[in-house]
Amino acid sequence: MTQAQIICGKTLAAVIDEEVKEAIASLHASFGKTPKLTVVVVGDDPASAIYVNNKVKRCRKVGIESEKLALDANIFQAELTQVIRDLSADPDTHGILLQLPLPNGMNAREILHEIAPEKDVDGFHPLNFGSFMAGSQDALAPCTPQGCLRLLKTVIDDFHGKDATVIGCSNIVGKPMAELLLQQGCSVTSVHHLSHDIEGKVRAADIIVAAAGSPHLVKADWVKPGAVVIDVGINRLRDLGDGKSGIVGDVDFEAVSKVASAITPVPGGVGPLTISYLLVNTVRAFAHQIGASKIEL
Repeated sequence: MTQAQIICGKTLAAVIDEEVKEAIASLHASFGKTPKLTVVVVGDDPASAIYVNNKVKRCRKVGIESEKLALDANIFQAELTQVIRDLSADPDTHGILLQLPLPNGMNAREILHEIAPEKDVDGFHPLNFGSFMAGSQDALAPCTPQGCLRLLKTVIDDFHGKDATVIGCSNIVGKPMAELLLQQGCSVTSVHHLSHDIEGKVRAADIIVAAAGSPHLVKADWVKPGAVVIDVGINRLRDLGDGKSGIVGDVDFEAVSKVASAITPVPGGVGPLTISYLLVNTVRAFAHQIGASKIEL
């Protein structure tokens, strides 16, 4: 039985980071300016702290100036909104990232909508999201789906006519992922918890993107032999056997890797690419704000 090719996100992320670094150097040579990303963190969620520190380190590595703005968990929503508005008006801030989740009682959607669309490096503002879903090639798109597509392109040369199934329909991953696959020429099926015969719809796919947030949801008998599987899931389990805890994906990796032609691991698959495309979006936003011509990233 053939073992699937493991699609390493860390390796590809290093390639993209070099591309970003070169683009920043070129823009600095032409305009004498450096992009700046401000990450706003509310409270002291341990998982958020790890994610933010990783983002800040990667920014500095490629030449993006980064600032972490840590706010007290007890801040009022009106105060946080004003912080976002001030950053949106600051000409020296080119990208704004509001780290989620926010403390209970805050309306994340309302606050995210206060970020200036041209500085919305997450691609969550309705103007960006709507433009992207309408097919605009210039809109700032959500980072994780962009990373998933780049991973797929390492093992698929021609997407035209392929059947793809996306598990999950969030605005962060599921919906934009389906749109990107449509743009590549795939026939796309989106499934969620209300879908009938999820297994059958997944089994018919040449490309599977699992973004349901359900540990080991996709079993080996759900997967067509030779399919390419992208696992977006990040699920923390307290018991992995032998009293160990850890992170697992939405795919039963060990079993599915004996059926698929290629598969991403968790961790080390999609995660590094999400940060890479945060860097890409920051440079795209920066280039637009300083009046540079469109950059190829």
